[in-house]
Amino acid sequence: MAMMPKRMKYRKVQRGKVRGRATRGNKVSFGEYGIQALEPGYIPAKTIEAGRVACTRNAPGARVYIRIFPQKPITSTPAETRMGKGKGEPDFWAAVVKPGTILFELEGVTEDIAKLTFNRVAHKMPVRTRMVKRRRI
Repeated sequence: MAMMPKRMKYRKVQRGKVRGRATRGNKVSFGEYGIQALEPGYIPAKTIEAGRVACTRNAPGARVYIRIFPQKPITSTPAETRMGKGKGEPDFWAAVVKPGTILFELEGVTEDIAKLTFNRVAHKMPVRTRMVKRRRI
């Protein structure tokens, strides 16, 4: 079952623009290793689920943290529909991602396994990504 909000105040939202870098959710907070977005975009709920499955299959016994949540409904009008007639129905749910946002985190694995796992996850993501380590201060 793909992720989506339990309830929302409004069914449809405006598009908006994804500007700037992430100021929140841009550090590895829960696990040891994370995968970070390098460009802005929308990540659909199905893609997030595909990334979660890739994490759990390639790193058995690891603790997986999903740091993004799809809370923006993306609408579309059906094919061969004339102009006008209002906004389309919600098609899917997506997470808005800015550059620097941590998408997934792993805990309880070695760096080699984390690198292999995040490589598999990166192939499924619609944005460029990189692997980052937790910084101890």
